Amino acid sequence: MSEKTKVVFPIHPRTKKSLQNSNKKLREDIILLEPLPYLDFLGLMSKAKVVVTDSGGIQEETTYLGVQCITVRDNTERPITVESGTNHLVGTDLEKVITTFHEILNGRIKKGRIPTKWDGKSGERIVRIIHKFLK
Repeated sequence: MSEKTKVVFPIHPRTKKSLQNSNKKLREDIILLEPLPYLDFLGLMSKAKVVVTDSGGIQEETTYLGVQCITVRDNTERPITVESGTNHLVGTDLEKVITTFHEILNGRIKKGRIPTKWDGKSGERIVRIIHKFLK
């Protein structure tokens, strides 16, 4: 991937430890970062061409941001990100991850849309429901 575009990797502490304990090395052109504060991480994702993850939350955030997401998992508890969003659920086969990555860079993107009720007003809806319940 880093041969095609700049790769920035904010590495999770467990992943970093696992990498250090293995005999595997990252390419020198990969920009390795310590974990970022949430808003900084959102800012980084918002500027990305594509995000590769196994995180459910990131699937949602990239859908909201309109950023292509390759999810390296066999299933997701957030299917709306695949059905309506920008998430490509590819499984754990490295070849499929790389193929999807190249397809996205070559313009095969999911247009996606922000799902209904992802409007930042859930708190207001919850208060209305609780208020009706308490009457």
